[in-house]
Amino acid sequence: MTTEPDSFPRRHARTQRFTLGAPRAFTVAPDGSRVVFLRSNSGTDRANSLWVLDTADGGERVAADPRALLGGAEERLSPQERARRERSREGGAGIVGHATDAAVELASFALSGRLFTAELRVGTARELPVPGPVIDPRPAPDGRHIAYVAQGALRVVGAEGEGDRALAVPESDHVTYGLAEFIAAEEMGRSRGFWWSPQSDRLLVARVDDTPVRRWWISDPAHPEREPHHVPYPAAGTSNADVRLFVVALDGARTEVSWDRARYPYLAHVHWSAAGAPLLLVQARDQRSQLYLAVDPESGATRMVHADEDPIWLDLFPGVPCWSPSGQLVRIADEGGARVLAVGERPLTGPQLHVRAVLDVTEDDVLVSASAGAEAESPETGEVHVYRVNELGVERVSQEPGVHSAVRAGGVTVLVSAALDRPGARVRVLRDGKETATVTSYAEDPGLTPRVTLIEGGARKIPCAVLMPQDYAGDSPLPVLLDPYGGPHGQRVVAAHNPHLTSQWFADQGFAVVVADGRGTPGRSPAWEKAVRDDLAAVVLQDQVDALQSLAEDFPLDLSRVGIRGWSFGGYLAALAVLRRPDVFHAAVVGAPVSDLRLYDTHYQERYLGHPDEQPAVYRRNSLVHDEGLVDAAEPHRPMMIIHGLADDNVVVAHSLRLSSALLAAGRPHEVLPLSGVTHMTPQETVAENLLRLQLDFLKRSLGMAQ
Repeated sequence: MTTEPDSFPRRHARTQRFTLGAPRAFTVAPDGSRVVFLRSNSGTDRANSLWVLDTADGGERVAADPRALLGGAEERLSPQERARRERSREGGAGIVGHATDAAVELASFALSGRLFTAELRVGTARELPVPGPVIDPRPAPDGRHIAYVAQGALRVVGAEGEGDRALAVPESDHVTYGLAEFIAAEEMGRSRGFWWSPQSDRLLVARVDDTPVRRWWISDPAHPEREPHHVPYPAAGTSNADVRLFVVALDGARTEVSWDRARYPYLAHVHWSAAGAPLLLVQARDQRSQLYLAVDPESGATRMVHADEDPIWLDLFPGVPCWSPSGQLVRIADEGGARVLAVGERPLTGPQLHVRAVLDVTEDDVLVSASAGAEAESPETGEVHVYRVNELGVERVSQEPGVHSAVRAGGVTVLVSAALDRPGARVRVLRDGKETATVTSYAEDPGLTPRVTLIEGGARKIPCAVLMPQDYAGDSPLPVLLDPYGGPHGQRVVAAHNPHLTSQWFADQGFAVVVADGRGTPGRSPAWEKAVRDDLAAVVLQDQVDALQSLAEDFPLDLSRVGIRGWSFGGYLAALAVLRRPDVFHAAVVGAPVSDLRLYDTHYQERYLGHPDEQPAVYRRNSLVHDEGLVDAAEPHRPMMIIHGLADDNVVVAHSLRLSSALLAAGRPHEVLPLSGVTHMTPQETVAENLLRLQLDFLKRSLGMAQ
């Protein structure tokens, strides 16, 4: 296969989807004097440096350069660090994460498994000689100590490198202290396993014992000389890791935190601030009830602050729960058909807003990100905005149409804004609502402008994006490519430029591309998201069909040639489409699909389909490998390309192998593309580039388009 040096697939792969060189991971000093962030030196450079922006004059300076700190040596990652990055979908290199003390004067980070600190006022960085490989180093709020994890033990060292010692040592190879278990990192949004007290004198530390969890073996068939490695994977219906929590003093003394772990085994969130006692959010396994617990750090006893119940499921949200400065519980809840912000027992928002995350809490207000709610004056399709909320009302901080988020402290707000009419994201530093500086982005210009229309389709007003070729003059209907994710946690219809680049590239190859966010996708209403309970397959597929048929009334879509492509849940949806609705869909690219739903993890799968032992028929009805379309000889056979990374430890390759076996047994032709050494992220440049080309070739062949 020939490639063009400056083609979109090549540049898209080389720049990691045009994300390299963009600033990210912002921290604002409490006095508002500086902003700390990560950024690589160009749009093709994977190695992030730690930067500081002085808000007084907007000047930027490097606080830590990974190349200088490693002396030009190649970066080496431990298996544990690779796993952490896979869970967070981190494809960068160099400094990929940092933590600071309360004053944002000292930062710590791991680099090649070694511990480094940076003095942010003066911009000097140095290594602390400690045992490794180091994971997740975090300074105490007072900046006098650094806690970190090495070899499964939680350790602490003085900020000058003195007094390194272990505070909690694992009792076996199956135990770790201070790390998040697979379920927490992959599904709950909790990547941490320890939390400093505001007084810097002790920590809350998670102890994870994965002895009960089944072991799965991940091998590389392309290298039979290499031993497979095992991963503890809690598949639906099987045992989770045992997670306990301890208060650990700097001398190693520990007190266990007690709650009904049998009833509420999931430790979903931990918050410890000067505003109150340590705060936990714990969930029942069925995720229909959860408790907010205050912890007595002296005795480890807990008391219930609030309890939530939902007959379908309870979602988890970034930034909550937490205490307000006055000691009130801040949470996001589904009440009255809306997703609202509640402080204490009082909702501060209503159905006009669909609250998505809490970004900051002060005495004066709560900063949130939110979409337009069910009773908003206009739908604002694909938009996410930043709002200030208090008892007096709601004020929108971001004004232009687009997707916005923010970080705030010390009267300074860092507003990150993406829009349809420009590539990347613009980062502005605001004080009292006025722009005082911008943070430079080195990300490459994609050289491609999406020709996208955001619209609502069908009777259910499904959010859709329709992309046409740049040179299309409207003289004839076009073959259609559906390009969805289509499931929980994955919103694809957004009012931003870069998320539509790949869809536009496919459009420029001769397709009308349709992206539809049907029921189950986030950002609209609780009822919209929860409509997929027990009926995941039928609901998401019907909404794709309805959106397509509705859009055909207004756009030149050739419904006799319809393809669909997707990855992960999108791969599952693509396979569903050609198996269950071959009357509508004529070819599918099926990337890393979850084909046998019993093989996916507990926290995710049981939320939507319940426990497989209690609802076996529900799992069978929603799984691809049991699909009736596989054996119905009357149904036409549609071309299918199945793609899967053999090193994927999230959606393991067994999903695609079982799907292929079922298709073969049913006599259904299909193609399988195995990717040696590739995980769920497919970060390798050559793989990422050629995957786009191979998908295009398959779709054109299958839909009878000119090559």
